[in-house]
Amino acid sequence: MIRLGEDFFRRPCLEAARELVGKVLVLETPEGRKSLRISETEAYCGEADTACHAHKGRTKRTEVMYMEAGTVYIYLCYGIHWLLNLVTGEENDPQAVLIRCCVEANGPGKLTKALGITGALNRSSVLTGPLWVGDDGFSCGIRAEKRVGIGYASQEDQEKLWRFVME
Repeated sequence: MIRLGEDFFRRPCLEAARELVGKVLVLETPEGRKSLRISETEAYCGEADTACHAHKGRTKRTEVMYMEAGTVYIYLCYGIHWLLNLVTGEENDPQAVLIRCCVEANGPGKLTKALGITGALNRSSVLTGPLWVGDDGFSCGIRAEKRVGIGYASQEDQEKLWRFVME
């Protein structure tokens, strides 16, 4: 399995989000390697995207989204679930892909729990850190759908087909 490099992540969010479907999310731990196949992603495309955390600009929370491609952005949702995002695009252009589901874990909170991912990995890098994304040659169909759970966003942004699902 090949670890995805900087060139993969330093692309527009929509490209990376689509191509992450079918890849393998890997966490190296002292107990060994844990891995899950990514089956669903969502793209969050910068300050113009009203569903994106960085829509209102740079804050302490969103600063990580302005970092270099391949940076891990993890946040706590509803005070319960850690959600995993991977920064894409160019530095200072806040784009990120939410890893929404894996074949073995059907939800963003379930996949982080299954792998043991917590906020401790926030701001780490999938290029060099213990959490990384691999390509094992697997191929699948991918369909685009509306993002979910973004009722706060503009109607136009709610309608965008920026969620990518394995078929």
